[in-house]
Amino acid sequence: MPNESSRVEAFSDGVFAIAITLLILEIKVPKVGEHGDLWRALGEQWPSYAAYVVSFLVIGIMWVNHHQVFSYVARVDRTLMFLNLLVLMVVAAVPWPTAMLAEYLREDRTSHVAAAVYSLVMVVMAFTFQALWWHLTRTGHLFDSRVDVPAARATRVRFALGSLGYPVTVGLAFVSAPLTLAAHGLLALYYGFNQVPVPTRQEPATA
Repeated sequence: MPNESSRVEAFSDGVFAIAITLLILEIKVPKVGEHGDLWRALGEQWPSYAAYVVSFLVIGIMWVNHHQVFSYVARVDRTLMFLNLLVLMVVAAVPWPTAMLAEYLREDRTSHVAAAVYSLVMVVMAFTFQALWWHLTRTGHLFDSRVDVPAARATRVRFALGSLGYPVTVGLAFVSAPLTLAAHGLLALYYGFNQVPVPTRQEPATA
């Protein structure tokens, strides 16, 4: 029988799926003239490909971590539902700064603003997810019986340290927009290596 969190997770999965699908819709079919070179036109769209890959990683890895967390949530309260809505609100917005950064990545001054906006969206997303995790681990009453609550609470520091990388990218945006995009890709990969573990209780050994 599904637990109380299944409806929240199902709704969340739908938002993640829509957001990640919208990313590819921002990559337009290139236009070439009568004697144009389609290969060259495709190559000139490299900022769109780069932004797509990074944002796909960001949303995809967040979905994996979100799914892992909610697989241990047995019940929900109003606070958790609103915190989850905040996470989804930012996830749904990711295609917009992705398209803007792809459009202006090769510009000079404009690229810095686009990269800064992209980074700010990522900052908000990181801190909303962190707030969700902190609420879950504050008392642990929403977890099922498999979770080692004190151990889960101890992971807060490691999670917070990872989140500190996002504000740094806002400053990096005014140095180099391409480097900022690369930094977000690296941060996504960092969280891809199970940086939001849910510690479980050790089962007693059986004879």
